[in-house]
Amino acid sequence: MAVALITGANKGIGFETAKQLLELGHVVYIGARDVDRGEKAAAALGARFVQLDVTEDASVSSALGTIDSSEGRLDILVNNAGVLGHGATDGPTALHAFDTNAVSVVRVTEAALPSLRKSSNPTVVNVSSSAGSFWAVTNPDRPEFGLPLAFYSASKAAVTMLTVQYAKAHLGIKFNAVEPGTTATDLTAVFGVGRAPEESAKVVVRWATLDADGPTGTFQDESGEVPW
Repeated sequence: MAVALITGANKGIGFETAKQLLELGHVVYIGARDVDRGEKAAAALGARFVQLDVTEDASVSSALGTIDSSEGRLDILVNNAGVLGHGATDGPTALHAFDTNAVSVVRVTEAALPSLRKSSNPTVVNVSSSAGSFWAVTNPDRPEFGLPLAFYSASKAAVTMLTVQYAKAHLGIKFNAVEPGTTATDLTAVFGVGRAPEESAKVVVRWATLDADGPTGTFQDESGEVPW
């Protein structure tokens, strides 16, 4: 039985990832910025809730402290929280997108490292996107080619690079970036595309439940390693 934390887990892929990890018998903490929504999501699943705003150091520190005090370790961290970052092309919008999508990976991972080191099989999954792949966005045959989301794409490229750098720096912990697939969530509603969140969550869960000798420092989708 593993102890897992998923950020941004009160809805969408994060919620379905929590559900599937619970079905596998793990202890799952739903991290959400909004207390009411987070508590309702946790109650619906039978998960545990921690208030966690990935853009606030104090909130992140408190959440990870709560989990460590209660469980004594963290086995699985899924950095899932994210925003589309669309709208105005200006500094504040860019800062918000990068803070929520990329800087949050640093903020949460750094706070989680002491607890992850207490695990016998520590695993970190960073939910990235093929929209952050140079290979995909420059390929006219790929849907990412026409995606008008500069800040989302750039911040997700940063997530993938952070994943590789963390894997190199912490050899005892597995870090992998995952493209879960185009999913119908609140995030993608503006485009009216995507499959059911539970299908994409299966990809995240697969990488969250690797054996101790599983790969690290990779960028994956459901078909295998993604060029980027």
